[in-house]
Amino acid sequence: MAVRSQLSTLRQQNASLNAKALRRTMTDAERKLWLFLRNRRLDGYKFRRQVPVGPYVADFLCERARLIVEVDGGQHADATVRDNQRSAWLSQHGYRVQRFWNNEVLQNLDGVWERIASVLAVKP
Repeated sequence: MAVRSQLSTLRQQNASLNAKALRRTMTDAERKLWLFLRNRRLDGYKFRRQVPVGPYVADFLCERARLIVEVDGGQHADATVRDNQRSAWLSQHGYRVQRFWNNEVLQNLDGVWERIASVLAVKP
């Protein structure tokens, strides 16, 4: 069994605390998408919200499909390098990342739903 460093343990604990706070303060777009993802409403796939994955917190995670769905607001327009690094780290650990803008979720939920369904149809 691998021994984890104290920093790694601390990072995981901080991510868990952060995830709990994020579940209480979801954006309107996250809340709207969650209503459609929860309770296995998408082809029986179970999604969880605000889940710690390593040093990050995923907006929505389907562990069975190894799929992370991120809903990004305007602050992410200036954070593309950081988002790309995050997506690369998650990909290296076997996750597929699907990103949507807040306005896309709020204005075109059916399109978002279809895109997530099409990603789920392709097995990792």
